[in-house]
Amino acid sequence: MPLTNWDEIPRRTDEPDFNNLLAVLQRQVPRRFTMFEFIINDRLLDRLAPRYDLSNPADLLRRNVRAFHRLGFDYTSVLIPGFSFTDKVIRRKAETVSLDEGAVIHNRKDFDAFPWPDPDIASYDIFDHIADDLPGGMKLIPFSPDGVLENVTNLVGFKGLIYMMRDDPQLTEDIFDQVGTRLLRYYEKALAYDCVGACIVNDDWGYQTSTLFSPATMRRYVFPWHKRIVEVCHKAGRPVVLHSCGRFDHIIEDIVEEMKFDGRHSYEDKIFPVEKAYEEYHNRIAILGGIDVDFIARSKPKEVYQRARLMLERVADRGGYALGTGNSVPEYVPDENYFALIWAALDMRQ
Repeated sequence: MPLTNWDEIPRRTDEPDFNNLLAVLQRQVPRRFTMFEFIINDRLLDRLAPRYDLSNPADLLRRNVRAFHRLGFDYTSVLIPGFSFTDKVIRRKAETVSLDEGAVIHNRKDFDAFPWPDPDIASYDIFDHIADDLPGGMKLIPFSPDGVLENVTNLVGFKGLIYMMRDDPQLTEDIFDQVGTRLLRYYEKALAYDCVGACIVNDDWGYQTSTLFSPATMRRYVFPWHKRIVEVCHKAGRPVVLHSCGRFDHIIEDIVEEMKFDGRHSYEDKIFPVEKAYEEYHNRIAILGGIDVDFIARSKPKEVYQRARLMLERVADRGGYALGTGNSVPEYVPDENYFALIWAALDMRQ
């Protein structure tokens, strides 16, 4: 273990190579240990790559690329600006917000009056602006402004959606179709760019003990749209990662066999520790990240380093895994704790 000053910013000694992540998503052994992260908080990104004009979307992406590159990633995740459902929804600023806060569609009249966003006018040209600044071997992985279920819940409210499913299933289906059609188009447009190496389909589906709605309900309204998005990505020759929080083992057949995701991200020790998930599922779907965020936030850097290293040793000759957090890197995670996780991968690349 090389460090006593865990707050030292990690610095890679190799060049990015997206083929390593492709190997992971194909459940193969990559050429070297590989990392995966969905979102890193802005404060840490600013520390890693300062002096960018963050009011400029292209500069914001340049900052992210530089920060991800510095930490040793082979890609940068990106949210394409200019397309969102929730900017049509008024929400209070609060530490916690009810799933019923800000609902705007309660009936057919509201549905017809809602200003549905046009995915064709999103700023896809951001890929052109960043192309010359993208290090060789590095790719971009777009994700969406919330997912199918998340956006419908934002628009209708959780309780409202429960009642609507019972009282007006046709309206419910129409709302899912409006959201799903637009997200599908968003990915179609993004996939036209060569710098896009894969896609993240992000849509939180559950709690610690179950999915938000019954698997049967998810199969009726939610999963068909995810299947179509995956099909579009695969037709374009790109793998697809599912980022979804909550319990998943009782819908794993849907994820792997029906929707055909290549990798899955978001693991929590209280639900399904990543070590267990890897042993049970890595032969069927790539396991990404998984080092529990609460564990990283509360532990000592040395403990984070040791768990990350043990995970990499577990997968070394079996493949299908990339190291990262179980969900994302929020601001409350101490930098030195997250750096300890990164150092584990960089040290084992030597």
